[in-house]
Amino acid sequence: MIKYLIIIISLILDGILSNFLPVINLSYFTPLLTLTSIFIVYPFYTKDEYKYYITSFVVGIIYDLLYTNLLFFNGIIFVLIAFVVRIIYKNLNISFLKNILYIILIIIVYESSTALIFMIFKLVPITLNKVVYKITHSLLLNIIYGELIYLILKIIPKKYKKLKIN
Repeated sequence: MIKYLIIIISLILDGILSNFLPVINLSYFTPLLTLTSIFIVYPFYTKDEYKYYITSFVVGIIYDLLYTNLLFFNGIIFVLIAFVVRIIYKNLNISFLKNILYIILIIIVYESSTALIFMIFKLVPITLNKVVYKITHSLLLNIIYGELIYLILKIIPKKYKKLKIN
C-alpha cells in the first residue's frame, strides 16, 4: 500500500511543482518526482516484477494524461526506466550516497531517451544543449526528493513496511 501512496504523492507533487516553480522562476528545480518514485518503490516489487512493469506503464500513462498529452509515450518510457531500475537493484548495492548516483542515471536515461524519440520522429526540435539543460536542471530537486523518501522508508517501523531496504 505504501508503494502506491508514494507514487500518488509524487504524481500530485509533480503537478503542483510544475505549476508553482515557474511562477517564482526557480528553473533549477524541474520536477520528475514520479520518475524518482518509480526508482524508490522497486524493492516493494522484488517478488513480483511483472506487477512492477505494469505499475510503471500505468503510472506513465497517467503521467501522460495529466501532464504531457502524449498518450502511451511516457508509459513506454517508464517501462524502459523500470527495466533500468531492475538492473540497478539486481546488480548494485543501494545506499544513501549511491542512491544519488542512481537517481542521476535514471534522469539521464529518461531525458536522453525522450530527446532521442523526439529527434527520430521530429516532434520537437531538440539540441544537445537543451537535453543537457533539462538534465542538469532536474537533478537537484529529484535527488532531494529521492533521498527524503529513502530515509522515510528506512525509518518506518518494519511492521508497517513489510520490506527490508538496505
